[in-house]
Amino acid sequence: MDELIRCENVSFSYENTGVIKKLSFSVCECDYLCIVGENGSGKSTLIKGLLGLKQPAEGRIIKSDSLRSGGIGYLPQQTPAQKDFPASVFEVVLSGRLSRHGFRPFYSKQDKQDAHENIKKLGIEELIKRSYRDLSGGQQQRVLLARALCAGKKLLLLDEPVTGLDPIVTEEMYKLIDELNHKEKITVIMVSHDISSSVKYASHILHLNYDKSFFGTTNDYLNSPIGRGFFSSK
Repeated sequence: MDELIRCENVSFSYENTGVIKKLSFSVCECDYLCIVGENGSGKSTLIKGLLGLKQPAEGRIIKSDSLRSGGIGYLPQQTPAQKDFPASVFEVVLSGRLSRHGFRPFYSKQDKQDAHENIKKLGIEELIKRSYRDLSGGQQQRVLLARALCAGKKLLLLDEPVTGLDPIVTEEMYKLIDELNHKEKITVIMVSHDISSSVKYASHILHLNYDKSFFGTTNDYLNSPIGRGFFSSK
């Protein structure tokens, strides 16, 4: 499989304090990578780096040319204000196409067609005219996932996509993301605090720890000192 992203000895600092130190890993097409670790280990900081929103203090991040235009879809953590956004489901999903527009001030026929296709793919056709603010947490996350698919068809970056959801809806979201990875062949990079579910679905694990991080296949992670240490403490 072709390589989409490579991080070479990357370090990040936050408020002059190092949070990630000399990290190296790569993500290939169709991988499903879960980024796990304790609070403050730099998970969200790394996502910002992969999006180009934060520059590394050291090292470099190399991206495939296929990600330069409409390749990456991003689902960030929601704020309370965003959950109360007064727009229709279709408008929210369609807004994912804005990153591809450049200076075009309008949506094309193709933009609208893609929005409809992704709404159907996420099983939310019956919500299309509903106000986003009136939806349940699980419904809102499906809408935002459809929006992310409108922004990028190659790679999804998901920052804690199941936070605040009840167990049943959480499992539905995990299965949906897994289906996008396996059936749609979309590469997934997901930040998660739920290591148990991460090892159930992910092909690769990146466990961030300032002193010694781990990157490798899920099976290798389960047999590593850091993986065994976590699960033996449960």
